Amino acid sequence: MTRIDEFDYLLPPERIAQVPLADRASSKLLVDQGSGAPAHRNVHDLAEVLRPGDLLVVNDTKVLPARLHAVRPTGGRTEVLLLHPDGPAATALSAAESQWEVLVRPSKKVSPGTELHVPGEDDLVITVGEDLGEGRRRATLASTALDAALDRIGQMPLPPYITERLEDPDRYQTVYAQQPGSAAAPTAGLHLTDELFADLAGRGVGLARVELVVGLDTFRPVTAERLDDHAMHAERYRVPTETSLAVAEADRIVAIGTTTVRALESSARFGPEGDTSLFIRHPFEFEVVDLMLTNFHMPKSTLLVMIDAFVGPRWRRLYDEALAGDYRFLSFGDAMLLDRHA
Repeated sequence: MTRIDEFDYLLPPERIAQVPLADRASSKLLVDQGSGAPAHRNVHDLAEVLRPGDLLVVNDTKVLPARLHAVRPTGGRTEVLLLHPDGPAATALSAAESQWEVLVRPSKKVSPGTELHVPGEDDLVITVGEDLGEGRRRATLASTALDAALDRIGQMPLPPYITERLEDPDRYQTVYAQQPGSAAAPTAGLHLTDELFADLAGRGVGLARVELVVGLDTFRPVTAERLDDHAMHAERYRVPTETSLAVAEADRIVAIGTTTVRALESSARFGPEGDTSLFIRHPFEFEVVDLMLTNFHMPKSTLLVMIDAFVGPRWRRLYDEALAGDYRFLSFGDAMLLDRHA
């Protein structure tokens, strides 16, 4: 019986990066070398660390400015975070009326059927519906142009541990983001730049894309004492045919971030697209991914559980090394390159 307490560690608040670095690829990179001491590099060294024949796979989901500040008919303030639509995001963003799963705070003060309005945005009406638990609600959004409305009044849904104002919203997007719909960024990809991709291509490292719409579990801590009792919410994913073909031909698969790992391993088990609630935890037989570029994660999180499944208990030694080496943690922090075969 595995308990979530086994994935706890001391994270001093001052080690949580509050702002991104000006140069994305200048972030530190802790390179896993198995039983040997990890190497200390920077992300811009990635082309020197990888090999010709490797395939880099990225999650090209795009974060919606999905945090809305609305008011109830009583005048009370309510925050609404759009998690995902019922159907393709592109369709929902262009429709006059669309159905969404949302987070509402405070949810208990909003009864089903309540209409919420955003000050200064007369064209947008949010009708809150069924209570799904944990603050999640069904909601109907009516707007003549929801995508334009979100661009005007929506805010980037930064994690609650980031308290500094983000001056440039594009710094919470990857440079290759294409498919709108996520409630959070696939943060490992925030380190990558067009220049780095050109360097990797010049050294024989391929590039492929997947899509996984980052949803509720990014914001949801593990509250169950036993991992067996934790329920993962489903996230929509898609692995294009050209990516599957590139994966089959590559020497090693380098996943950029935990969301890419989840998409690739879900595709191997359930098919190229769909909704996945795959909980990657020890023991887990990885079928696709060989290396993972990932940030340093919150204590007692499902992401840290995935890291343990990937490299085993040496994650503690790697995290201790990062803490001792003044690495920055969480979404705007530094990164590590993990090798499950090391």
